[in-house]
Amino acid sequence: MNKSSLTKCPHMLHGGDYNPDQWQQMPGMLDEDMRLMRLAGCNAMSVGIFAWTALEPREGHYTFDWLDRVMDQLAAHEAYAVLATPSGARPAWLSHQYPEVLRVQANRVRNLHGGRHNHCYTSPVYREKVQQINSQLAERYQQHPALLLWHLSNEYGGACYCPLCEAAFRQWLRARYQDDLNALNQAWYTAFWSHTYTDWSQIEAPAPQGEGFNALHLDWRRFCTTQTVDFIKAELAPLRRFTPDIPATTNLMGTYDGLDYWKLAPVLDVISWDSYPLWHHGNDAELAAEIAFVHNLNRSLKGGKPFLLMESTPSVTNWQPYGKLKRPGMHILSSLQAIAHGSDSVQYFQWRKSRGSSEQLHGAVVDHVGHEHTRVFADVAELGQMLAGLDDVVGSSVPAEVALIFDWENRWALDDAAGPRNDGKKDYCGTCHQHSVPFWQLGIPYDVINMDGDFSRYKLIIAPMLYMLRPGVAERLTAFVRAGGVLVSTYLSGWVNESTLCFLGGFPGPLREVLGIWAEEIDALGPDDSNTMRFADENTLGLHGDYRLHTFCERIHAESARVLATYTSDFYAGEPALTVNTLEQGEAFYLAARSDAAFLSDFYRTLAARLRLRPALPTVLPTGVTAQRRSDGQSDFIFVMNFTSEEQAVDLGETCYTDQFSREAVSGVMTLPGYGVRVIVR
Repeated sequence: MNKSSLTKCPHMLHGGDYNPDQWQQMPGMLDEDMRLMRLAGCNAMSVGIFAWTALEPREGHYTFDWLDRVMDQLAAHEAYAVLATPSGARPAWLSHQYPEVLRVQANRVRNLHGGRHNHCYTSPVYREKVQQINSQLAERYQQHPALLLWHLSNEYGGACYCPLCEAAFRQWLRARYQDDLNALNQAWYTAFWSHTYTDWSQIEAPAPQGEGFNALHLDWRRFCTTQTVDFIKAELAPLRRFTPDIPATTNLMGTYDGLDYWKLAPVLDVISWDSYPLWHHGNDAELAAEIAFVHNLNRSLKGGKPFLLMESTPSVTNWQPYGKLKRPGMHILSSLQAIAHGSDSVQYFQWRKSRGSSEQLHGAVVDHVGHEHTRVFADVAELGQMLAGLDDVVGSSVPAEVALIFDWENRWALDDAAGPRNDGKKDYCGTCHQHSVPFWQLGIPYDVINMDGDFSRYKLIIAPMLYMLRPGVAERLTAFVRAGGVLVSTYLSGWVNESTLCFLGGFPGPLREVLGIWAEEIDALGPDDSNTMRFADENTLGLHGDYRLHTFCERIHAESARVLATYTSDFYAGEPALTVNTLEQGEAFYLAARSDAAFLSDFYRTLAARLRLRPALPTVLPTGVTAQRRSDGQSDFIFVMNFTSEEQAVDLGETCYTDQFSREAVSGVMTLPGYGVRVIVR
């Protein structure tokens, strides 16, 4: 948050999902939890996330006594409530009395009661019941000193295919295509296979036993996002009415593909997300770079404002392939990683382990043993002390000169495309991650934006696999380059428009001018195939030698662009693999093939030096170590993080820094233990 977002609590939030409704038969538990929270340095608890039955055990009969006690106790202990609306899992009485609220799957079979988010976002009954319980909560606690933030539902997601949703889908389509069925048929290219619609009533949602072509599926995904946003607005209405000054959030799920988070972000006051990395299941540094990408995405969803880490585990999960314990140091390191990338909180699922049901073996701050004398509790308490020393960081920004385009609609269009690969190797998310890794290694901050973002703020924009282009995007990218920006584009860019209709006249469609190339065809290589690109002896990047290529090799023709590297084998040996096009004040690079990490590292290091991109630390960082910077306009808070199990040395040079916690001067060579982190101030 900026300093004014949570005026009640200008500190780092520390706490987690708290479920006292599960412990009402043990009245002494609340007092014990408050004691333990103080020991752990926790100041904000998420309450009531799945507590609908505890709040409304039968229709219209409310029981708030237990929640009153929790809210009062939090306030008495100078802690706060992130108070949830309970719509993520409705009571059995609601499912039984109003079966229309239960979701229908894509095969058109209605669900039974069970699970969570098993409800129809379109159902007027469900919306009415949600608004009723939300009104009760907001009216009752509107003046309560513990109320800090609204937590809307829990991990929105999924789709319903019931008649209500199909009818709403048709209405959405009529609005999108201005009530012109012919325009829809043209956009969807329904003349193929003679699937032209002659009446709006003929249109059905995608189904495994029915239609499912790419344009229909893309518009259905757009509709599902729109319907979810509309449901969120309905959830918010009573909260805004009674508590207009209390901000609201909902916990997002990283790069979850079911919703376009760029569309959800505007209706939320604060972005938050749930992070559950598989630490120690492979290379921790590689995973850290991947998680950094998602942290940066969440920071960027609100234009660079700080976000909240709403859920993480203090130890293990119970739903991943295997629950490997966090090694000593990793809990503090991974938590401060979120802070380094813009979070103003570290929250957990969960505070106290449940005795039964689905997540009884999921990690928690308080184990089943019930006391503070555990390794995990000690880690959480130590982190709590550190977070208490980071008040200066709250609300600070992460200044970035680089942006990477990650666009949900583009992802959906690529995923739905029949070709040029259908083996899961198009991997749009993974490719975006790979292009971000060199900046993580260099300690250079970057934003993650969508194709509608503000390009003018950056020196460098990276747009991997920008397969689909919405109207105006190519023109804005061209203007960015003309004004002096540097653009990096890749294979599979500029193929289709917003309706997934292929651009005519040659790929990369409307990007052809700025990139200065024509992409004639693409070779999808088999799993054991590869090629190589070789740099020309004299090239403007100053790179030399060969780099391995795989997965995709596009055959391109340099038009106004200059060739920097060429393929070395197959029938297209000698043809361009990497080009650069100068357009007025800027440059646009085109990488025609998927490369290994070695090339991306060398390429982006070279661009970073040419563009004088500012790293968090002006030094060469050891492998597996990164540095990230937050700034309040006067001071730089630099988080130096070692994601290896070995001690690492970082040369700070002659610049003198101050340790954020000890306030001691730091200069010269600074050592970090395995999984160690230091916060230093410049």
